[in-house]
Amino acid sequence: MPEFMRNTDAFSWQMEHEPGLRSTVVTIFRLDGTPDWDDLVSRFERIQASLPMFRQRVSESPAPAPPRWEFDPDFDLTFHIHRMIAPPPGSFDYVLEMARQAEMADFDRARPLWQVTLIEGLAGGEAALLVKLHHALTDGVGGVEIAMILFDVTREGSDRGPVPEIPAVSRPGALDGLRQSARYDVGLAGALTRSVVSTAPRAALSAVRRPVGSARDAVEMAASVWRTVRPINHTGSPLMKERRLVRRLGVHEVPVAGMKAAAKRSGGTLNDAFLAGITGGLRRYHEHHGAQVGDLHVCMPVSLRTDDDPVGGNRITLMRFDLEAGIIDPEERIRLTHARAGLVRTERSLPYTQAIAGGLNLMPRWYIASILRNVDFLASDVPGIPVPVFIGGAEVLMQYPFGPTIGSGVNITLMSYVDTCALGINVDTGAVPDFAVFHECLVDGFEEVLGLAAQPVG
Repeated sequence: MPEFMRNTDAFSWQMEHEPGLRSTVVTIFRLDGTPDWDDLVSRFERIQASLPMFRQRVSESPAPAPPRWEFDPDFDLTFHIHRMIAPPPGSFDYVLEMARQAEMADFDRARPLWQVTLIEGLAGGEAALLVKLHHALTDGVGGVEIAMILFDVTREGSDRGPVPEIPAVSRPGALDGLRQSARYDVGLAGALTRSVVSTAPRAALSAVRRPVGSARDAVEMAASVWRTVRPINHTGSPLMKERRLVRRLGVHEVPVAGMKAAAKRSGGTLNDAFLAGITGGLRRYHEHHGAQVGDLHVCMPVSLRTDDDPVGGNRITLMRFDLEAGIIDPEERIRLTHARAGLVRTERSLPYTQAIAGGLNLMPRWYIASILRNVDFLASDVPGIPVPVFIGGAEVLMQYPFGPTIGSGVNITLMSYVDTCALGINVDTGAVPDFAVFHECLVDGFEEVLGLAAQPVG
């Protein structure tokens, strides 16, 4: 039996009928030298042998069953991993351009949804590893788990033993998909019936014993679900209204210690300081264009991963809320952000994310797109690798993550590496046509936040 997509992954997969809503993730690993090619290939042989998702493709299913993961009988590792030499002078801008093109290009959907490119010949003898994968394969935390399989903690590396053997895969029959989907539908109907039978008596008893409380709980749950699925009819920003299929990528680095100190001073978390840096940059960007800005629509991934979940995989849900971007004082921005983001993490609908996504998957595609269209920015904070790591004898100097915009004007992803927070900036040029100005404003927004760490307390 194949594995059927989780409803949240099926949601992101099906909304890609609009190219601007693709869930492509791109990561750049900057290396201090060129890794041994044979060693690099052997590591990805281990990855695809250890994690079946890297040998699986997506096959469509008749509704209401979601798409399913099936092993690719024609899997060829050489299709997914490549090497190239950057033209002189081998600047990092060339790597960013390669990442930009990878971010805008769709996958070959007849194959597993990942590609790796080693870029050699960079200035100073450096190299870069460009990784492209679909968000359905893994989220940020899952990606870090996979990275710990891929990398070593010493330059010399260690012997990890033989690569696990891969079982033979038979080519699926013409009617296999229909039979598997039918069994899925029967199983789903049975699970729903058992759920109703087991929960209905308790719900009825609770309604008798606590009629007012039960009614209030039902109203609060309905309101929480509506906040999750309601369409957004207009942007909060008076500037970032247009959407195109052209992207611009950029990077920035800030110290982990400085961000944590600024957050602690303001009674928030590192994620709150991160969001406050973004809103500070957006305020400056609007001021540069003579526009006022108030509440902006934010989309933020919330991790649902548990200790029992397997390595990799996508275990997030996207939650939307508004943040005030017009506040000048960064300390006040962090406090307000802490309050609003905290409410999102306690939404009553979070435990029912899969059920909500399953319902959305039955809705018209235009409605699915309307849920994310007109979001102003998407922000994701991922705890990264805490120690220096190596691959094929080369040290990873930094990791830059680029998440998909999926309808928003900007996606800014933070991923820590050792003692540095690396920001990957992915901009829709319809929303932000002057990337250089936006980048400068964003840097200044984070400098506002970091300035709090240098101020005396009291």
